[in-house]
Amino acid sequence: MTFRPMATRLALRRTTLPGPLGDIVVLDLSRALAGPHAAQMLGDLGAKVIKVEHPAGGDESRGWGPPFVGPDHDISTYFLAANRNKASIAIDLKSAGGKALIERLVRQSDVLIENFRTGVLDRLGFSVARLHELNPRLVILSITGFGHDGPEGGRPGYDQIAQGEAGLMSLTGPSSDEPYRVGASIADLLAGIHGAYGVAAALYERERTGEGRVVRTSLLASVTGVHSYHGTAWTVAGHVPRANGNHHTSIAPYGAFHCADGMLQIAVANEAQWRKVAAMLGIDPDAARYATNRDRFAHRDELIGDMEKALAAHDRAHWLARLGEAGVPAGAIRSLDEVYSWEQTRSQGLVIEVDHPALGRIELPGPPLRFDGLTGVEHTAPPALGQDGQAVLAWLDERER
Repeated sequence: MTFRPMATRLALRRTTLPGPLGDIVVLDLSRALAGPHAAQMLGDLGAKVIKVEHPAGGDESRGWGPPFVGPDHDISTYFLAANRNKASIAIDLKSAGGKALIERLVRQSDVLIENFRTGVLDRLGFSVARLHELNPRLVILSITGFGHDGPEGGRPGYDQIAQGEAGLMSLTGPSSDEPYRVGASIADLLAGIHGAYGVAAALYERERTGEGRVVRTSLLASVTGVHSYHGTAWTVAGHVPRANGNHHTSIAPYGAFHCADGMLQIAVANEAQWRKVAAMLGIDPDAARYATNRDRFAHRDELIGDMEKALAAHDRAHWLARLGEAGVPAGAIRSLDEVYSWEQTRSQGLVIEVDHPALGRIELPGPPLRFDGLTGVEHTAPPALGQDGQAVLAWLDERER
């Protein structure tokens, strides 16, 4: 399959996917997941993203699997998840020629993303001071494991380690005795999301000041930043939240329940909904142990038992229909194949098609944002290692003229 060269792809993206960031160039020096996810989000918003990879193997996530796909079974689906809408150029950052090329790219970029361990970029000759000397308008996004400073600022960070250190695992699982990791690499992904919105804010600020700023986040910060009511339970009330399995820590009934053919989820957020559910399941809503949310939570195990006795009479489809008619929030627990074949998922643009140079026409998870008035969006496939090198150089030459 013939793949469009980078110069053509940049021009094409400028006209068919302008987006809010259509005039922004992002230099992506990151690898694995957090940084690449941030860069991918900016690419989804129209930015032109140039991914820099080491010539020997590239981004390490290219080797993460299974599953692997392609004619030689050497393309990682992990890599495909975080690198759409990017061009790849292979550069050795330790070589003199590589450093000179990075300097040229920095001068022509609006954003630089890196997730090296603290101090690595400095040792390579690209300190914040040097980067802003090359380009005072450059917005720099730096993502670390536990922060760039502080007593443990230099620690390497990986998703599951951060999930444990940031308390998320203590909130996840069947009980406080058996902490679980969240199934997705949520610390990495949240760091990418927080980084991308920090970049958007810094770009807006640059319009007023004319100068770029360093945006910093970490896996620790991003997980701690979404503790929400779990955090205030401790900071305000002195209560340490623990894992509650598939049921809410403050609301009852709110969670996953067994019925005749499996499980469904029911979320009762107010008294009116509770009275509807109670009537449907033959439970007295005014019984002393169930009269208020506080009472129901105090007797939650008993309540779950009473509800599941009634739910056992019918299958999931029956109860979801009844609950839907009553206006009570409820839902199935879908596997990923069900999610991606669900018409509602597809109607929201959450599945996109791209032309991959080795795989042909493939489907990828799509961006979570939609903008009214932007139609006919064309995304590009995650690139092969270094496939756009010559075109990036030609693009640089044109920009420098």
